[in-house]
Amino acid sequence: MKEVKVKGLDIKVPDGSPFTYDTPDPLPKAHQNCLIVAPRGQGKTTFAVNLIEKMPYDRIICVSPSMKSNAGLLSRLNIAEEDIFEDADDITVVDKIKAIIEQERDDLEEYKDKKKKYAELIKMLNKADDIFSIPDDLLVMFYENGSFEPPTHRWKGKKPCIAVMFDDCLGSQIFTKGIRKLNALTIYHRHLGQLKEGGSLGASLYFLVQSFRCSSGGISKAIRGNTTSLAVGRTKSNIELEQIAEECGGEISKDMFMDIHKKATEDSKFDFLFLDFNKKEQHPSMFRKNLDTFLVP
Repeated sequence: MKEVKVKGLDIKVPDGSPFTYDTPDPLPKAHQNCLIVAPRGQGKTTFAVNLIEKMPYDRIICVSPSMKSNAGLLSRLNIAEEDIFEDADDITVVDKIKAIIEQERDDLEEYKDKKKKYAELIKMLNKADDIFSIPDDLLVMFYENGSFEPPTHRWKGKKPCIAVMFDDCLGSQIFTKGIRKLNALTIYHRHLGQLKEGGSLGASLYFLVQSFRCSSGGISKAIRGNTTSLAVGRTKSNIELEQIAEECGGEISKDMFMDIHKKATEDSKFDFLFLDFNKKEQHPSMFRKNLDTFLVP
């Protein structure tokens, strides 16, 4: 085929990566949209907790009506009480999650602003012959307990890395009446909490479900289409496996998916095939048995 080049219209890829948080070498990138699929009682929550607790998250939000029954397991994630939402039929939960992330953004912006003002104050104190020549609002802002105290921040001035886990919410109002809000959260998850200086806080999303597709209240096409990693447990439904293989068609053939899934889940009903669609360059494969064993076709 003949090619005719046009000057000045080449595509320039921006510097940097959309995955802006560093993660330990063996782990997936962040932020991500992770879908974990397995029948009831086959370790979805266990798999999610083991993955999430190894990731560098500072704050974890959990939406789960079964939180109390999984309290022992989820306690490993040190989820604060105010970050637990047990009512999956409350469609305002998505708004509350966005508000939490935006508040984290505001706290960080405020800290950075105060840090600059504190530096100005110290500079003035070191130079001023008369303390009363320094603006009152600047003095009052940092004066506490007889001395001038520097501003503090919950995460010591760094961007907090945030994760949100939806567990046992299939068929709930969040996945039916509130699906448009949930879809938007998924599509823009990396851009939540945008910063004045550019960039954003973002959030990783984890969806724990018993079924990959269902007639109503299931994982929408928008969520499936934005999946960056997928964990699939053992299932007796070949139809469901074929549906998943079809969704992964751009990354792996149906036959190869079936073979690798069988290999990954053949030892125990609690085993998972983990697919990382945005794997790190140093990882030998996008496929794993659970988290600790790469499967190289």
